[in-house]
Amino acid sequence: MYHGIVRRKLYQAFDQLNRGDYDSILKPFAPRFEHFFSGEHALGGTRHTMDACQRWYDRLARVFPDLRFRVRRVIVTGWPWDTQAIVEWTDHATVRGQPYSNEGVHVFRLRWGRLVELHIYCDTAKLIDGLNGQAEHGISEAVAGPIND
Repeated sequence: MYHGIVRRKLYQAFDQLNRGDYDSILKPFAPRFEHFFSGEHALGGTRHTMDACQRWYDRLARVFPDLRFRVRRVIVTGWPWDTQAIVEWTDHATVRGQPYSNEGVHVFRLRWGRLVELHIYCDTAKLIDGLNGQAEHGISEAVAGPIND
């Protein structure tokens, strides 16, 4: 039953992302956490504070304003005091006026329902191409340095 609740909350989180409700995404974060996105690009880096995470999600919304995720699979394992979950997804957006898509995973670690680690992995070559395309269309933040703290 517990794994089913976690699975449902993860689907809800991706629905929030699809609606652009980035503020709700930060609510389950524990006081101490790690938010990591692989690669050296505008969305890469590691964050440990709510301020840095808020700035990261704000940047994500500006760089890919029509970003949408299709969740392909959710795997949950572990106990309430140490839960791991993986969400496999495909995303879609518009880049250079054309459809853009990437695929990847979010790897979550939770303690008592609070998010303590979130690691995001995708095809960074595709992502960097998409970020460069957004920069070509006037979104200079798409090629800014990573937000780290």
